[in-house]
Amino acid sequence: MAAGDDASRNGPSAGKWRAGPVRVMILNVAGLDPSTVSASAAASRRVARVVASAQVVEGGGFTVRRPFPTASLDQFDPFLLLDEMGPVEHAPGAAQGAPDHPHRGFETVTYLLAGEMQHHDSAGHAGVLYPGDVQWMTAGAGVIHSELPTPAFQQTGGRMHGFQLWVNLPSRDKMMAPRYQDVPSEVIPVVTSPDGLVTVKVIAGEAMGARAVIDTRTPIGYLHFTIRPGGAITQPLPVSWHAFVYLASGSATVGPDGHVVAEGDLAVLDSTEAAVSLAVPAAAGAPAQLLLIGGQPLGEPVARYGPFVMNTRAEIIEAVEDFRSGRFGRIAAGQ
Repeated sequence: MAAGDDASRNGPSAGKWRAGPVRVMILNVAGLDPSTVSASAAASRRVARVVASAQVVEGGGFTVRRPFPTASLDQFDPFLLLDEMGPVEHAPGAAQGAPDHPHRGFETVTYLLAGEMQHHDSAGHAGVLYPGDVQWMTAGAGVIHSELPTPAFQQTGGRMHGFQLWVNLPSRDKMMAPRYQDVPSEVIPVVTSPDGLVTVKVIAGEAMGARAVIDTRTPIGYLHFTIRPGGAITQPLPVSWHAFVYLASGSATVGPDGHVVAEGDLAVLDSTEAAVSLAVPAAAGAPAQLLLIGGQPLGEPVARYGPFVMNTRAEIIEAVEDFRSGRFGRIAAGQ
């Protein structure tokens, strides 16, 4: 997905493959760190600030809900952008995506909850995302790619919903060869608490005894929690990580003081403790769907121009010149 942020800034502040299902059900807590299942909030990080999402038109004209980058929160080292696409119901022929566009110097992580999206790029890679699937694309030295609804989805229409996260690359990796991790939902670990009230999908990092299958260039946790009324969890987080909670639906309490975070809001966490507590009151009318995302900050200068994220202005100029001269290649006709 393209994003039209044209400022330079300094931080921090192949085909589809499928395998058998990976689903973990915790039946007891023997051998587990109690902090992963405890509802105690005594040693939890607190909410430092809450940022409301902005409505932004992207790609071919579709609207996303974006908590950052916005005027309220520029970037969140090592993360550059978070977009929630939908949920929206498309009539037949009305679904939109992001046609051919370039990237250099960072990673895009697409997580689809509903709908179908197809990917093509200038390196000859192609793939399809179905509900629950993740594509972790490391743009590195640069690619041109497209993200569009599949022809089948365009024909039938339906519900489209997903997320895209941009993760910055350290300077040593910005010019690495592009790579892709197309990961179907059935191999992404899903864990449910003993009381059945908390479920987590482990996209990156670890949670409740399960480890993600995705490899990351920088230490990152990307967890999708579903917390039902009366559910609570305390999730460990390295103290050195920057982390946030994004509420996709419902509302939840975060931290030892039970700070309420509502749908569409992003809660920036402080870095005082090695865990964060999350809960939904028993009286709540619906479960909460939330993302807990954290990572080791890079602490490097950030020079940013639209789809190019480097460390210096000179590197940005080089990226623009490389793109304009055709060094990124092009997507083959018919893709």
